[in-house]
Amino acid sequence: MRIAALTTVLLLVAGCSHTVGGQSQGSSTTAASSSAPTSGNKPSTAPAPGAAISDVIRWIEAGHPADPARYHVVTRDGATTQLGNDIAFTLPAVPEGRPVACTTDSKHTGNALVCLVDLANPPPKPDTAYGEWQGGWVVFDGMTLQIGAARGDPGPFVNGNGPELADGDTLSYDDYRCRAGQAGLFCVNYAHQSAVRVSGAGIEQFGCLRSVPPPDGVGVAFGC
Repeated sequence: MRIAALTTVLLLVAGCSHTVGGQSQGSSTTAASSSAPTSGNKPSTAPAPGAAISDVIRWIEAGHPADPARYHVVTRDGATTQLGNDIAFTLPAVPEGRPVACTTDSKHTGNALVCLVDLANPPPKPDTAYGEWQGGWVVFDGMTLQIGAARGDPGPFVNGNGPELADGDTLSYDDYRCRAGQAGLFCVNYAHQSAVRVSGAGIEQFGCLRSVPPPDGVGVAFGC
């Protein structure tokens, strides 16, 4: 799949885990963290699947803050659209060469982060889904993480994708902070002490997120 235009393709625990579409599932114990950057030695490697939420937060906060003002626009075929208070960004090329684009859509999903990713092993289309299946459609709102959706339209990606969030840069909005990098996109929701890694290799959940039965039309779901 390619992110460039959704008309071509539509595109987000310390405990035991198993995998679905390259992502681990399971339970975790959480550790509280301030939303302010941590001090001391910065972590040198990205958190592994099953890492404690405190380690995920440390990794994200060790990045370089980007200017949020740059990420309130999207571009498609040379045309730029202003997003108002919404944000949008894409990831630079990662080792698996699978693109990731993310945005918010406050009119329809509140402050949830919606990402479209070319997953190597997307979840299969469930019997409850009708329409074109987009296995790499990811929605993370802090309390829930959902992967895969039946989409008949490009939704919030209709006007294109946001600017690139450079490797090592972080972007903050509302209760969220995200960091881009070679290991994928890591995003934390401080209010719920939950986090997600979005990458073409798979989706990983952290913190309070645990596997739950997916609602109709969704491939895989987690909840706090």
